[in-house]
Amino acid sequence: MNAAPRHTDDVRRLASELGERPREVFRHLVDAFLASGEPVGSRTLSQRLPVSLSPASIRNVMADLEALGLLASPHTSAGRIPTEKGLRLFVDGLLEVGDLDPSERAALESRISGSGHGLEDVLTQATTMLSGLSRCAGLVVAPRQDGVLKHIEFVPAGTGKVLVVLVSEDGQVENRLIATPSGLPPSALAEATNYLNARLRGRTLESARGEVARELETHRAELDALTAKIVAEGLAMLAETGGGARQAEEKVLIVRGASHLLDSVEAQTDLERIRTLFDDIERKNDLVGLLELARDGDGVRIFIGSENRLFSLSGSSIVAAPYADAKGKIIGVIAVLGPTRLNYARIIPMVDYTAKLVTRLIA
Repeated sequence: MNAAPRHTDDVRRLASELGERPREVFRHLVDAFLASGEPVGSRTLSQRLPVSLSPASIRNVMADLEALGLLASPHTSAGRIPTEKGLRLFVDGLLEVGDLDPSERAALESRISGSGHGLEDVLTQATTMLSGLSRCAGLVVAPRQDGVLKHIEFVPAGTGKVLVVLVSEDGQVENRLIATPSGLPPSALAEATNYLNARLRGRTLESARGEVARELETHRAELDALTAKIVAEGLAMLAETGGGARQAEEKVLIVRGASHLLDSVEAQTDLERIRTLFDDIERKNDLVGLLELARDGDGVRIFIGSENRLFSLSGSSIVAAPYADAKGKIIGVIAVLGPTRLNYARIIPMVDYTAKLVTRLIA
């Protein structure tokens, strides 16, 4: 498990320096807070601790932990909540991460394995399942995929112009204009259409483009000079646009279950936090950039609150893990996004297992 790098070494050193009693008080306080979302008082802790400590002794320990910046008092009540620094210490040094429940493993494997053979189908189902099991938002950053082509056609569009129509099997249609040589006969457009359809249909543009280009370069294509020029210009145009406007971005962000983030709203301040979080999600480029950081490490990465500027106001956490293709190359990230009081012990193995399952399926 890899944490976000900010202050990690300092926090781990602090965890090792805490005495046994402060560690126990702190760990049980954080456990209680993550379960309820409410400030935790000395009376509650005295009932949870395995050793007998008076409420007065517990309050003294809590005061020391607050002085270290690990706890905070949100209002005038005697209860305390962990700070982001405290949550980082808990996650890095005190959290006992178990294994995923067998029933949840089975549910993930069954639903994701049966989602379809395409990468997008697998990732969409994985995101949906993670969201449902965690009751948070599920996120996936995926590589942009070339669509499988169904049909390509060259259509006259006035003097010196031809409209290239590209239709993919998922129903997407892209149109592009290219210039044509003067005196081009209609038969040349028909021949170019037939030639490319025979080589592109049922394949992605990326997989077939190089083969067609090599044929043209070595004069193995049985095309006259004008038709070959039309084919070459059409391929060049498609290469520049990546197969259309849908290919303009390098990464795709899939978000499922954002409405779950409203489940914990109990006060107007929480509502404002969630509204800010929704605004963060809308800034997809920033969110993709954050998740891409998870590709740098091996295993689960955790970002808590303001450790990343994207969540500096919304008070949210991300648990993320990379997934790889058949060659072992990391190609994307899968994650859970929720409030900082996530059930880390449950969600960390859930994200880790899902990322490994996705890797196995797409390989």
